[in-house]
Amino acid sequence: MKKRSLGNTGLEVSEIGFGAWQLGNERDWGKMTDDKAIYLVHKAVDKGCNFFDTAPNYGLGKSEELLGKAFQGKREQVVISSKCGHHSNDEQNFEPDRLVLSVEDSLRRLNTDYLDSLLLHNPPFTCLNANSPQMEVLEKLKVQGKIRAYGASVDTSKEMLELLNHSQSQVIEVMFNIFYQEPASAIKSAHDKGIGIIAKIPFDSGWLTGKYDAESRFSGIRSRWSIEEIEKRAKLVEKVRRIVGNKVPMVQAALQFILSYTEVSTIIPGVRNSQQLNQNISASEGSLSGEMIKELKELWEKDLKDAQLGW
Repeated sequence: MKKRSLGNTGLEVSEIGFGAWQLGNERDWGKMTDDKAIYLVHKAVDKGCNFFDTAPNYGLGKSEELLGKAFQGKREQVVISSKCGHHSNDEQNFEPDRLVLSVEDSLRRLNTDYLDSLLLHNPPFTCLNANSPQMEVLEKLKVQGKIRAYGASVDTSKEMLELLNHSQSQVIEVMFNIFYQEPASAIKSAHDKGIGIIAKIPFDSGWLTGKYDAESRFSGIRSRWSIEEIEKRAKLVEKVRRIVGNKVPMVQAALQFILSYTEVSTIIPGVRNSQQLNQNISASEGSLSGEMIKELKELWEKDLKDAQLGW
């Protein structure tokens, strides 16, 4: 597994990380036993994956608990990034006192005395500058040694630029994939300032794995799509497949497109089984051709830039 720098934090992270939203999260992603979850985490570490992304509301705290169990005796081998603002009771609350309590609870569940990275979890725009009470809390937690770096998880370049220009953020997590390339220029600007970039939702919630089509129907978190949206995404998947051909698995193509941006520190695809883990990690072994990357960028400019596809 290749490693990249997480900005200027001093941390080296696997370019393919482990998104842990699904661990212990039966409501959104279906049932997974605790033993299977821990096994997947151990297997990921054995394969060189050292970056793990979680949050208090993932599985109502269960994701962090499972990671805490899996990391026993392995804490120094891994980089843990968690969040605050979306709480384990499913409440969204960015009041400073609640953020402090949230971090204490995360540390307890993760069985650690520090987080490598702490992110405000899709906060209101007013939280994204250094003078906000929320950023002041994160700075205090860093001074106290409870976190090594901080920033925010956001969706747009507008939010990224606010963090870049008006905060001391060292890490930014942002939605970025073939279907959503809007933050590309902001990602480059962040890298120039020494900020680590975590790319989230790399498969567009599964579409860019190539396993869904116009006839697909969904439950759980994916039930948000209308039939019209499903058909629209299916046509876009067909266009991606024509660009990358049949020799490159869609999973690899989706991840390798993101990895072509050297400014990205790590990607956090979700993992539900060993096959998915192996597919994700295999993306670190190769790269897309320059022509494919060019055509995928043109697809965004032509068909997606103004489409408001959402996620």
